[in-house]
Amino acid sequence: MRQYQAAKQQVPGALLLFRLGDFYELFYEDAVTAASVLEITLTARNKERGEPIPMCGVPYHAADGYITRLIQRGYRIAICEQMEEAGPGKKLVRREVTRVITPGTATDAGQLRSHENNYLAAVFSKNGRSGLAYADLSTGEFRTTELSAEDLASTLETLNIREVLHPEGYPVDSAGGAPCLETPLDAWIFGGDYAGRQILENFKLLSLDGCGLGDKPLAVAAAGAVLHYLRETQKTALNHLQRPAYYQRNDHMVLDAATVRNLELVDPLFAGERRDATLIHVLDKTCTGLGGRLLRRRLLNPSCNQAEIEARLDDVGELANKIIARTDLRKVLGGIQDLERLLAKITLGTATPRDVLALGRSLAQLPRVAVLLEQFEATGLRREIDPVTDVCDKILGAIAEEPPVNLADGGTIRDGFRADLDELRGLSRNSRQYIAAIETRERAQTGIQSLKVRFNNVFGFYIEISKANMQLAPASYERKQTLANAERFTTPELKELESKVLSAEDQILTLEREIFAEVRAFAAAEAARIQTAAAIVAELDVAATLAQVAVENRYRRPRFSDSGEMRIDAGRHPVIEKLTEKEAVRFIPNDVYLHSSNEYIGVITGPNMGGKSTYLRQAALILILAQLGSYVPAEAALLPVVDRVFTRIGAADNLARGRSTFMMEMTEAAAILNTATPRSFIVLDEIGRGTSTYDGLALAWAVIEYIHGVIHAKTLFATHYHELTELADQLSGVGNLHVAVKELNDQILFIRKVEPGSADRSYGIEVARLAGLPLQVIERARSVLLHHEVREHAVRQKLAPSGAGAPLQIRLFEPMNQALADRVRALNVDELRPIEALQILQELQQELLTR
Repeated sequence: MRQYQAAKQQVPGALLLFRLGDFYELFYEDAVTAASVLEITLTARNKERGEPIPMCGVPYHAADGYITRLIQRGYRIAICEQMEEAGPGKKLVRREVTRVITPGTATDAGQLRSHENNYLAAVFSKNGRSGLAYADLSTGEFRTTELSAEDLASTLETLNIREVLHPEGYPVDSAGGAPCLETPLDAWIFGGDYAGRQILENFKLLSLDGCGLGDKPLAVAAAGAVLHYLRETQKTALNHLQRPAYYQRNDHMVLDAATVRNLELVDPLFAGERRDATLIHVLDKTCTGLGGRLLRRRLLNPSCNQAEIEARLDDVGELANKIIARTDLRKVLGGIQDLERLLAKITLGTATPRDVLALGRSLAQLPRVAVLLEQFEATGLRREIDPVTDVCDKILGAIAEEPPVNLADGGTIRDGFRADLDELRGLSRNSRQYIAAIETRERAQTGIQSLKVRFNNVFGFYIEISKANMQLAPASYERKQTLANAERFTTPELKELESKVLSAEDQILTLEREIFAEVRAFAAAEAARIQTAAAIVAELDVAATLAQVAVENRYRRPRFSDSGEMRIDAGRHPVIEKLTEKEAVRFIPNDVYLHSSNEYIGVITGPNMGGKSTYLRQAALILILAQLGSYVPAEAALLPVVDRVFTRIGAADNLARGRSTFMMEMTEAAAILNTATPRSFIVLDEIGRGTSTYDGLALAWAVIEYIHGVIHAKTLFATHYHELTELADQLSGVGNLHVAVKELNDQILFIRKVEPGSADRSYGIEVARLAGLPLQVIERARSVLLHHEVREHAVRQKLAPSGAGAPLQIRLFEPMNQALADRVRALNVDELRPIEALQILQELQQELLTR
C-alpha cells in the first residue's frame, strides 16, 4: 500500500489502475467511484485489522473496455504497471505509472469515433486576447491561433474539444457549449520561455519562426502547455506529432457555434433526433477514417481562397465524369485502414500486433493507388505518393498472417523470419518427437526394450529402467531417483534438452517482443513519410466521395462571381431532399437572387410551415458546400466567396446561465451585427419574436436598417411582421419575397414556392388548426383576430389624414423631427396659462398628424 500511495501522489485527480498479477486494482475513493460507474463489485481488504480499505478490480486483459467507459464519463485514468516479472524470492516487484489517459489524450479505437477528431486544447488569455492550441494525439494534428476572447468559446464548441487546459485559477468560459473536461495546470507552464523551449526541443528547431510563432506569444504559451501535458501523460516520445501550424481564423469561412448548430452541419439541432438529418450524414460516404475526418474539418472550415476552391472542384469534376476510375479508386481506398491512428499507436508504443499488421497491409495498397492516379489530369489527382515500401515489406515479412491480440499470447512473428526463433519454436513444438527419438536410440544401444524416457514437473526429463534390467544400464547414466521397482537416470543430453524445452517458451516470447519492438521502431522512424502518404489518401478520399455524392444527387458545379452577385437556380436543401426521397415526396426547388448593390436584403413573409426556414437554410448550405469544394444541389449557382455565414434561427434559452429565450436571441443578433462584414452572408429568422409586438417590430426594423446602412451584407430575413415589407419602398437594398400558398374552402395548401412580393397575411390560425388545436380555440382566435383588425383599422382611419400612407406604428421608426423637439424643450411650463398650453398641444398634435 505504500507503493500504491507513492504512485497515487504522482497522478492526483486520476483514477489509479494498480496492476496486481492478472488484475488492475483500485483502492479507497477510486474504488468507490469506479465500482459505481462500471457497476462492478466493491469489496474491501484489511478487514481483520478493523480498517477496511475499499477495493475493486478488473482483469488486465479486458481493461480496455472498462477504461473506455470511464473516459467517456470524463474521468482521467492512470495506469500503474509491473515493471518486472514476479519470481522466487521477490516479495515486491517494481511498479511505475506508465501512462495517463484522459478524454483529450485517448488513442484506443473504443474511445474514439473514426470520422471525428479527438482534440485536446490549451487556452491562455491576456488583455482581451486568447492563445488557443489544439492537438489530436490519435492522429498527430497540432494547430494554434490567437483570437479575441469573444470568439474563444464559440471556437471551442465548434471544434468539439474533449479536454481543455488552462492556468490554475483562470477557468475557461465555455459559454454554454458542449461540456468538456477542464484541467488546470500551474501558471508557470504557460510561461513564454518554458513554453517556447518545449516547442523547440520537441521538434528540434532553432527558432519559433519556422512554425509562424515568432511573434505570437499567446499561441506559443498554449502550444507549449499542450506539449508539456502530452509528455507528462504519455511518458514517451511524440514522434508522430506534427509541428504546431499557426493559422488565422479568416483564412477560412468562419462558422460560429450558433451557425453550425442552427444549420445542423454535424449534429441534429435537438439531442436525440435522428442523425441522418445532418449535412455530414448526406456527404460522408468516405472509405477511410482519415478521409471522414478531413471532410468534417473542411465542412466546418470552408475555404475562402477561390483558387483552392476551384482546384478542389476540378478534382471532383474529373472524378464525377470518370465513373470506372472513381469506382476503382474508392475500392482500393476501402482497403486502407486508418493510417494516422495506427501510426500514432505505433509511435506511442501502444500498438498491438494486429495494429502493426493493419498498417503494413494498408501501406501495401499505396502502389495500387499510385497506378490509378496516372489516368487523371487534374492537378490535385496527379499526385506522387510514396508507397513507403521498406516499412511495408518489413512489417509484412515479420508479422504473422493472423497474429494474436496480445503480444504475450505468442505467435506474433512469422515463421521463417528469424532462424533462432524457428529453432526455439521447433524445439517447443517437437519436444515429444525429440523424446521419442532418444527413447528409440537408447533402447537400441542398451538392449533394454522397456526403457522409457519421461517428464514430470518435479524431476524434469529422465530415463526409467526397471530393477530387472539394471545390469544393462550404461555407466554413463547418472542416477536421479530410486523407486521400488525402477531407477531413474539422466544424461548430459537430457539435461540440455530439459533446459531448452523448459526455457523455450519464455525465450520465444522474449525474442518475439524484441523483434516486434524492432519492427515497431522501424515504422515509427518513418512517421513523417507515412503521414504524408496518409494526407494524400485523405484528400483523394474526400474528392472521390464528393464526386460520388454529386453524381448520386444531381449536384452541379458552382461558379463564383467577381462582383459579389448571388444567383441560385432551382436550389434544393441537401438534407431535406434526401429525407423527402425516403418518404416518396418531391422536394420543391427555389431560386435565390441577391444583387451586390441593390436588393441584397431579402425580406421573406409567409405562413409557418410554408418553407421559409428551409429556404433560408438551403441558401446558407449551398454557400458552405461550394466553398468546401463540393458541387451543390441546384441547377446552376453563381456565388460570391463569403468570409462568414451567420444564422439566427429558432427559439432557445440557457437558463443555467440566466439567459431567457429573448436574451439568447438578442445575444446572437448582437454577435452578428458586431462582426459581420460586406462579404458575409446573414440568415435571420424571426428577429424580435421573444418580446412584445411593438418592441419586436421596432428591433426587427432597426436591425434591417443597420444591415442595409452599415454592414451591406447579403441577408435573408424571414419574418411575420408584415410591416417590414414597407422597407422595400424606402431602402434600395431591400426586396420582398413570400412563400406562396393556395386557399381552398377554408383550407390552405402549402406550395413551398418562394416568389417575389410580400404575403398578405401569416395564416397562423390555419396552421394552428392543422396542428390539432380544439375547434373552440380556433373559432375564438378568429373572433379575437377580427376584433383587433377592425379596431386597428379604425384607429388608423381616425389618426391618419386622408391619403396618408404608412400606419401609425411605422411612423415611430421615422427620424425624429428635430425642430419639433426643440420647440417642446424650449417651453417654460411654469409660466404657461392653461389655455395657452392647450393651444400649443393642439398645434403639436396637428403637426404630428400631418407629417
